[in-house]
Amino acid sequence: MATHTITSQWDEIPEDADDLALVQGGAFRTFQCACGTPLPNRMAAELHATETNQCTACLGSADEEIVPGFVRRCPACAATGRRNVQLVWEVAHSEAEQIITVELVRGLIDGLTGPFRLSEVADATRLALGLPMGRLPVGPRVRDVLRELEAAGELVMLSAPDELLRGPSVVLYRDPQWQRVTAPSA
Repeated sequence: MATHTITSQWDEIPEDADDLALVQGGAFRTFQCACGTPLPNRMAAELHATETNQCTACLGSADEEIVPGFVRRCPACAATGRRNVQLVWEVAHSEAEQIITVELVRGLIDGLTGPFRLSEVADATRLALGLPMGRLPVGPRVRDVLRELEAAGELVMLSAPDELLRGPSVVLYRDPQWQRVTAPSA
């Protein structure tokens, strides 16, 4: 029986590298599997991970190295490295998108006059929907909705990044804080 441990190595990253391609696209990396299957790029590595029942986000390692030197437990498979767990979480994310709507989150923050944290809105959402902890990825979905409201100009983020992963272009926020934007008085 072949071992299917997929590993990646960072290539030289130019200063002007596309940060989105770096973080999400698997650019500037080479991939290899212990079984010897050729993996010329991220897509081939993900396909091989699928074929061997491994998570396509972390390629079965249970960890993701977002940029060189910054590793986090894989949220796509709950740090198991397994494809079946990843599929369950993908369904849960889809369900969260259906029930945690922009209107729901907007309604929860409408009464707030001061700054609020992501964790506070996620807890309020979980309580409003009667969801037990771990039932759905509430925090990530609420974060996405808050970022959407921020992009629409309804909120402003007050938090500075907790960590600069690649200068100011790739940053990490652990529990960011926002505030509603009030309409100017006439």
